[in-house]
Amino acid sequence: MRATIQNHLEAAKARREENNEKGFSLIELIVVVVILGILAAIAVPIFLGIQTQAKTNSLKAIAGNAASAVAADLGGSSPKTTAGGSAAIDAAIFKAGDATVVISKPASGAVTLDNFCVTATGTSGKSLDGGAAASSGPGC
Repeated sequence: MRATIQNHLEAAKARREENNEKGFSLIELIVVVVILGILAAIAVPIFLGIQTQAKTNSLKAIAGNAASAVAADLGGSSPKTTAGGSAAIDAAIFKAGDATVVISKPASGAVTLDNFCVTATGTSGKSLDGGAAASSGPGC
């Protein structure tokens, strides 16, 4: 099949050269369009998968940074962190408005260095919307 197409293209090219015609034949243009269509069909799903993975990884990074901030606050002399709050989480850690960061309440007792869990969730309508929630901390 491939040899037949190649022979046809070579014959068409020789015919054009004899008639002093220049340009591409319709078959050559169709072959190019088919190849571009195949490449697009392969590339688009891969690109969409990369976007989802990037959102998920971004939420993991936000949760990890927030957990570090909570641990630093809890390790200080007068911690401000409470369960269900975000007192120790500085807004500069993440892009404001793109994620909601919450400190989960431990099963029993107060929030300590050994039992806190920070969860980051993408804010609806923002760039991280659609990414799965990510958690970080020793109590997760």
